[in-house]
Amino acid sequence: MSAGTGNHHIEPGRATGRVTACIAHPAQADGIVPHAFALAKALDAPVTLLQVLEGERAPARPDPIEWDMRRHEARRSLACLAIPRDPSMGRADIELADGAAVDEIRRVILDHPDGLLVMGLQEQDSSRCRGIGSTVHNLLHAAPSSIMLVPALAAEAPLNGYRRILVPVDGSPWAASALPLAVRLAKQSGAQLVLAHVIPSPEFTETGPFDTADLTLRQSVLDRNIRTARIYLDQLHRAVADLDISVRTVVAQGDDVRSTLEQLIRTEAADLVILSARGHGLLANTEMSYGSVAGYLMTHATVPLLVVPTAFNSDHSAVLQHPQDLRLPMFASA
Repeated sequence: MSAGTGNHHIEPGRATGRVTACIAHPAQADGIVPHAFALAKALDAPVTLLQVLEGERAPARPDPIEWDMRRHEARRSLACLAIPRDPSMGRADIELADGAAVDEIRRVILDHPDGLLVMGLQEQDSSRCRGIGSTVHNLLHAAPSSIMLVPALAAEAPLNGYRRILVPVDGSPWAASALPLAVRLAKQSGAQLVLAHVIPSPEFTETGPFDTADLTLRQSVLDRNIRTARIYLDQLHRAVADLDISVRTVVAQGDDVRSTLEQLIRTEAADLVILSARGHGLLANTEMSYGSVAGYLMTHATVPLLVVPTAFNSDHSAVLQHPQDLRLPMFASA
């Protein structure tokens, strides 16, 4: 469909991937597995429960009898978790692996490159430095797959599917690359999409109090950015609404984009956030696997985050150049 015409045709794709729930600790399983099933139901995909048994950090392998007992107990626990709450869904496959968690999860990604991962985020202690853990960090850096990160404090996965999905966009093609997956999930589960754009306060070099001209210019820049954001969101709104999906747009303004987005997630009562790992900042630094906004939400949001990896394309003007070119992906492509 060429740009500039009002009519466009969007072909729904068929899900061909696999949702793999990576269970690091049994205590995390009750929070992770239901979200894996909810995601798989919306995408018509099979589920695998993966647990990696890592030996003690010592040269010698653990006692064989103790190791067999651990494997037996882990398999028994996974077998119980493999039964979905929704009777219309099939049981999950279970897989046990020995070795380093990052290496074994990477192997799964190579076996199912079009799949999705579901992982838990460690519970954050406000008295210590917040972090996402080395396994999640390394996978975000190396994995081509989208990864759902489930916070320790996240609510239980909805039995009837996600109802409100928030997608942050910043006008860049990389942030918009999360839209195809969001569209597919919303279409399949009947969820409402909330497209959110946060406009930061214009930054001026400050050596003293602003004079009247400074304040006027600052407000003029802010007004211009708000107008541009609304035009952009209106385009996305029309493209998504044409798919028969309920969609809302939100323009917010704040000094800190990250904390403003966190507040929006709460006020919009989103039960899932789908976002690209990178946005506008990718132009300044192509080495980082995820940006400051994604990193902040990983350690502050209390709802699951579905992080879509970002592939840098030097011809960025050609990526999602026209919002009407949205396509439903085969599975989780971005």
